[in-house]
Amino acid sequence: MDSYDQHNLQHKRPADPSIASLTDSAAKLEPAIHEAKPLKPTTIYIQDVCLQHRFIRSRDTSAVVEKPERLRAVNVGLAAAIARLESEATAVGKQDDDADDLVAALDKLNLAHSDADVLSSPNLPVSIVKSTASVDILNNAAVKFVHGDVDGDIYLERIKALARDSHDKILKGDSEIPEGLSQGDLYLCPTSINAIQGAIGTVCEAVDNVIGSPSQQSCKRAFVSIRPPGHHCGEDTPAGFCFVNNVAIGAAHGNGTQSIAWQINEETYRKTLESEYTEDDAASSDKPGPQIFYGSIHDVLSYPCEDGKSDLVQAASVSLHGPHGQHIENIHLQPYTSDAHFFDVLYKDRYTQLFRKADEFIANTGGDSGGVLVFISCGFDACEHEYASMSRHGRKVPTSFYHRFTQDARAFAERHAQGRLISVLEGGYSDRALASGAMAHLCGLAQEDGGNQVNEEWWSVQNLEKLEKATKKRRGGRPSVSTAGSMEPWLARAVALFSALDAGAAQSSPLKPPAVVAPRSMTLRDRKKATGLAHSVDGNPSHQPVSARKEPAEAGEPSIGKVSTEASSNGTLEALPAAPKKLPRVILHVRPPPDER
Repeated sequence: MDSYDQHNLQHKRPADPSIASLTDSAAKLEPAIHEAKPLKPTTIYIQDVCLQHRFIRSRDTSAVVEKPERLRAVNVGLAAAIARLESEATAVGKQDDDADDLVAALDKLNLAHSDADVLSSPNLPVSIVKSTASVDILNNAAVKFVHGDVDGDIYLERIKALARDSHDKILKGDSEIPEGLSQGDLYLCPTSINAIQGAIGTVCEAVDNVIGSPSQQSCKRAFVSIRPPGHHCGEDTPAGFCFVNNVAIGAAHGNGTQSIAWQINEETYRKTLESEYTEDDAASSDKPGPQIFYGSIHDVLSYPCEDGKSDLVQAASVSLHGPHGQHIENIHLQPYTSDAHFFDVLYKDRYTQLFRKADEFIANTGGDSGGVLVFISCGFDACEHEYASMSRHGRKVPTSFYHRFTQDARAFAERHAQGRLISVLEGGYSDRALASGAMAHLCGLAQEDGGNQVNEEWWSVQNLEKLEKATKKRRGGRPSVSTAGSMEPWLARAVALFSALDAGAAQSSPLKPPAVVAPRSMTLRDRKKATGLAHSVDGNPSHQPVSARKEPAEAGEPSIGKVSTEASSNGTLEALPAAPKKLPRVILHVRPPPDER
């Protein structure tokens, strides 16, 4: 729930075949480049194919906040975190080293090694996986468990059809998103499916590696940088930029949306009651199904509750622990007056309630460390640096929250899940919110106990401005940099790391298709309430013009139903009709020369 979404899910690993097959599905993914090398306890997963989800409805993308460039901003923050952790470790190990020697060493490292060498250096505090994993959403057990239908893959087939036909739809002056779904929050292009399937595949790859780690020296914690996000997506209802629920699929039976968690817990509760009262030995011997604790810290005044709809506000406020087999804790963000007020009062007394309730869940359900996995749906959109239009009610958090919360989540995972924790990128839309949040979050994941110390000044505004200037994009796609020797060592190293992290972006991003000239009323921020769902994707939704905004706006109205079950016709992509050229009309006035006298 924007403006901030950080969900913490813990669950028992199930015996249900549809869920247990998650590991099998992940094992069939394309091989990743890290197979020959063991992964470090903290591993970053980057999927460049996620850049292929683009807005093509109009040339004007000024109001689009969920965009490919978000991943670039995350890479900036990750690079800075790695550079800081490296430099701190170097300082601890070699306190007597001369600063000039350190600069010279960093300069040599930056200039002499390729991007691949930079990312695979044994001195990195984390492992970095440039994933190429992908799944077929119509042929994956974990996807079908979350988004499948008893009558077939209706929803999944519809998403594929909508993406496939999106270009043709827009050429005809229609929207690629069916009537009844929010035109302001959702968009598709023909390559969106590549991004969606790559995002799911990368999450499953991270799950596979975390669960399958043979020792404490292997990957225990993962941060998965993907898009489009998934935390607002229900079983068959896309909403809030989301088409599939990445965390739900990654867990195969837990999710970043409360409604699906409720359904899974309800089914497990029903089976448990049946087994208690049945005389059927076969039924009573069945292993218990999955149980999920769902915890969320969010702004109840923002999307999807901003309009004050009672059902949405009530759902976002549920606190239920045990009755009907449910384990849910929702905590609302509150305004704060200072960092001391935030951490000493709000965080200590209110926000850590999430971990206390999660501890109770483990104790009451008999969870053991071998059967528990922790997920974070990691949203940075409550960050103090987020667009003002995305957090109009003052329910923000200081950047250091992402470091503190991550440390507490790690401690919880160590107590109950053998340290296994998977964090998946969700919201966060301004470059500074994403970069600073990712930086603080990774520092919390990778900081070792008793090792290098994290300094909260690392993400101060002054240092963020230096980072933004050094990594500013120039023509050619590479960061705009001066010579490494003219920068502070950490900044020079961050630039080198960022160049390596972002190196595949140009190759993985398809060339922008010719922008479709859509009607002026077809804008991203249509706030008109949905009038119903289309019975065919060939239908032409109505639109209302909205005024232009200088700043990207927040997520739009929530969806109120599911995608139509009728398939659309399969059209072929057509070239945009060329507008007739108009030559400028030039009038020459020829006058006789003036009389000479």
